[in-house]
Amino acid sequence: MRRRDESGSGIVEFIWLGILLIVPLVWVILSVFEVQRGAFAVSAAARAAGRAYVLAPDEATARARATEAARQTLKDQGGPDMPLDVEVDCSLGAGRCLAGTSVVTVTISSGVTLPMVPEIFRRGRTDFDLQARHRVPIGQYVEGAP
Repeated sequence: MRRRDESGSGIVEFIWLGILLIVPLVWVILSVFEVQRGAFAVSAAARAAGRAYVLAPDEATARARATEAARQTLKDQGGPDMPLDVEVDCSLGAGRCLAGTSVVTVTISSGVTLPMVPEIFRRGRTDFDLQARHRVPIGQYVEGAP
């Protein structure tokens, strides 16, 4: 019985091993980048929403401006389809958020979907939840109504 020459088969095994190791590694790296992008976007949205809230003339307008500022910031950061939930809390209680010594806390809740995950594994929800909080003091010297 004659032995077969096995020259060249090592490269085939090396290529398959490389593919089996590289593909999951690339997926992990892409997922980390996606979560980091979402975290930056949610943090920036909280800051923008807080600033928009405290610059508004009244609380009804402030809530609308905060939500729109957060939505626009998420869109600017590359996440126009990210879910968005804006919560505003005031240290002096509802109705007195824009008073002189109030501290406004804006909480943004959102999430990102990890890349290349089949829909069957997602079950219709985001894969990674994100939340950011920003506190803005109103200050003692705010312009009052005439």
